[in-house]
Amino acid sequence: MKDNKKVIYWLLSGCFLVFVMVVVGGITRLTNSGLSMTEYKLVTDMIPPLNEQQWEEAFEVYKQYPEYQKLHFHFELEDFKYIYFWEWLHRLLGRLIGLVFIIPFLYFYFTKQLTKPTIRKSLVLFALGALQGFLGWWMVKSGLVDRPSVSHYRLAVHLCTAFLTFAVTLWVALDLIYPKRKVVNTKFRNLVRFGLLVLTLQIVWGAFVAGLGAGYLHNTWPLMNEGKLIHETVWIEETPLWRNFIEGKSGVQFVHRYLAYAVVAMVLYIWYRGRQLELTSNQAFAINGMMVMVLVQFLLGVFTLIYGVPVWLGVLHQVGAFFLLAFMTCTLHRFTK
Repeated sequence: MKDNKKVIYWLLSGCFLVFVMVVVGGITRLTNSGLSMTEYKLVTDMIPPLNEQQWEEAFEVYKQYPEYQKLHFHFELEDFKYIYFWEWLHRLLGRLIGLVFIIPFLYFYFTKQLTKPTIRKSLVLFALGALQGFLGWWMVKSGLVDRPSVSHYRLAVHLCTAFLTFAVTLWVALDLIYPKRKVVNTKFRNLVRFGLLVLTLQIVWGAFVAGLGAGYLHNTWPLMNEGKLIHETVWIEETPLWRNFIEGKSGVQFVHRYLAYAVVAMVLYIWYRGRQLELTSNQAFAINGMMVMVLVQFLLGVFTLIYGVPVWLGVLHQVGAFFLLAFMTCTLHRFTK
């Protein structure tokens, strides 16, 4: 039997590992650990320093780069070990995901347990995974030249590719779980697509906020500092004006704040329209889950902001975005032919 339950479990395990990697990636970012490993070695990266001499050597290499020289010049070896651990774990998970994908894929392929459509989709997933690995190093390189942080543009591309890889993997698994689908309502399907687009924009600006450290200012809600709906720094950090909204800390946070309202309104409208349709149990579950998750995610965003982005809340906020994307992907899938 082709595309059996083992194949579905394989794909869902891939979704889970991507989720874990995003969580660890969030911790890596929030603890400023991402530039601790200054070289990319496909195999030997999997083995951390094993004795004090190797740790000292790795620390001496780290000292040659801008992050240590401009930000972490006060670090001792134990401080370096802490940030090194998170980046090492993040990279290790990337290799593990690759192995979990390719080894079962080869087994299923040679034992003829995959249909041709699933083989094609699996190759797309493999390409996305390889691209994600490349983008991770491309992102890190931007912080190793003359700046002690990575490009927020590259961070956004790296994070969004991880979310895309998860969503596509989930979609392929859902194709096998629900092989018979039909378009219940084309207008509703297009509404969900538009909602997914708005959510994607919010994820992009969330990455901009993370990359620029924009969450550490204007830590009040619902108004910005000094009780203002729009703080004056939103307009004046960069020139020309439009650059404030993609490169200025205040402007980027402003966009992320108010896009959140758009996402909530969009999801609640989708939920309202969906409840007017005749729904199957799995369609109702997806729509209701999406509605609950957007409210949880909004609250997580508010608390993350007003508490000044503690690591645990920052990670939970990123996890919330992950689950909201999952529910929206499931909703779209259940209304797509």
